[in-house]
Amino acid sequence: MKQALRVTLGFFILLWAAMLHAEVRIEITQGVNTARPIGVVPFKWAGAGAAPEDIGGIVAADLRNSGKFNPLDRSRLPQQPASAQEVQPAAWSALGIDAVVVGQVASNPDGSYQVSYQLVDTGGAPGTVLAQNSYKVTKQWLRYAAHTASDETFLKLTGIKG
Repeated sequence: MKQALRVTLGFFILLWAAMLHAEVRIEITQGVNTARPIGVVPFKWAGAGAAPEDIGGIVAADLRNSGKFNPLDRSRLPQQPASAQEVQPAAWSALGIDAVVVGQVASNPDGSYQVSYQLVDTGGAPGTVLAQNSYKVTKQWLRYAAHTASDETFLKLTGIKG
């Protein structure tokens, strides 16, 4: 009797141990893309030759990588303004874009660069500048200026520090 009880108990322990090692598989068949569409225009270059960095591209990549924003592909931009005054809100809102980042990069005589951006509302209060800033940086700090502009844009649109 004790032998049968031990065998039965051993069988249940082995069965229980096998169940503990069972593979848990979660299959995701569809997702939800809730990233907010945004326009990030290539920054206008005011200098000789080619721009040393693609500031607009860096800002767009940062916003995309946050998962909160989906920058419109450059080939689909309805216009390429360099300042808030040049933004035509109706052209952007027709594409579902309610905010646009525009900017300029200029070379200074001392070898530094002036990076300026403006975040323009094209939805709620069309043409309103939501945020803007300007940075004087050396060549090695151009990318940092782009990341800072992206962080400030992220903060203004989400309320979360970027």
